[in-house]
Amino acid sequence: MSKILAVDDSKSMRQMVSMSLKSAGHDVTEAEDGKVALDIAQKESFDLVVTDINMPNMNGIELIQALRGKPNYKFTPILCLTTESSGDMKTKGKEAGATGWIVKPFSPEKLLSVINRVL
Repeated sequence: MSKILAVDDSKSMRQMVSMSLKSAGHDVTEAEDGKVALDIAQKESFDLVVTDINMPNMNGIELIQALRGKPNYKFTPILCLTTESSGDMKTKGKEAGATGWIVKPFSPEKLLSVINRVL
């Protein structure tokens, strides 16, 4: 069982990700934007972070950069789960330190398959 931080400004998307991960036995903490996620990540340690890109207050790219700046998140897998599919945005994610990219809508099977690969 892994400890996962799920970050998305859409409550229904957070719930869908959370349900998929919990059904596979993972421990999930939810955050509604990058700023809240960063606050949580500074108090707790996670095995994996799944983040949306387009969010208020702090977007996913900024969150990834902030997490990569912390010693305990230097090598933590960070997956982007987003509607963004442009090559330019994927490049920005990779440059920020994202481990992988999943485009919404997603299937729970695909999400779990990618998570199993990076953990």
